[in-house]
Amino acid sequence: MDYISINNLCKTFQGNDRSVPALQNINLTLSRGEFVCLLGPSGCGKSTLLNSLAGFIQPSSGEIIVNGQPVKYPGPERGVVFQEYAIFPWMTVAKNIAFGLEIKGTSAAKIRESVDTLLDTLGLREFRDRFPKDLSGGMRQRVAIARLLAIDSPVMLMDEPFGALDALTRRTLQDELLRIWHESGKTILFVTHSIEESLYLATRIVVMTYRPGTIKCNQIVTMPHPRDPSGVEFNELKRDLGLLVMEEQERHTSDEMKAL
Repeated sequence: MDYISINNLCKTFQGNDRSVPALQNINLTLSRGEFVCLLGPSGCGKSTLLNSLAGFIQPSSGEIIVNGQPVKYPGPERGVVFQEYAIFPWMTVAKNIAFGLEIKGTSAAKIRESVDTLLDTLGLREFRDRFPKDLSGGMRQRVAIARLLAIDSPVMLMDEPFGALDALTRRTLQDELLRIWHESGKTILFVTHSIEESLYLATRIVVMTYRPGTIKCNQIVTMPHPRDPSGVEFNELKRDLGLLVMEEQERHTSDEMKAL
């Protein structure tokens, strides 16, 4: 049975003078342990789909089922990491990581054990008593990932989490994420507009059309990890996906020109 099933999902946002269709008839399934990237230009509904799966947005029609249960609200089985380093600025690194466990009523001894393990896993031990203002963007994102791992969500939803980072930090965190995914077997849905990032990470890439967002292509990626971005197969897929994404970007640009 599919672990995540998205069935005939539609979402329309209502404005003051018009409605904006964001998603239209999305049908998508994810197996347990898959790493799926949503790829497409800005405005194609990638984040709307992820936020619907997270339970932050209610669809206009259709349904989302996770592990046999319909998604109606946010829940701890679906953890989210955003691009904007959504950690608490008034808490230290260790306190940020412990927060979810404290809310769950986990014992103090178990919290200490989990926090210590995650500090080591994400290379944060020497920063445990620092506040977010004292950390780089990459370190803040490590804290956000560690906080998610602390509550052991089987589903990780990631909305362009590395988009604001420099290239070297981005690659380092991509490798860290792949290592965690291989070791934990979690199911990951990852939003990106970077073709290379999706090819470096995903076992499957879902290309979305410009508004309203529909599924244009469902590309299985069979290359073993670690992947070589300079390799022939990598670049052949990069070229093919680039053509698909560019078609949607051109539609976006054409619509903007018509609106002028």
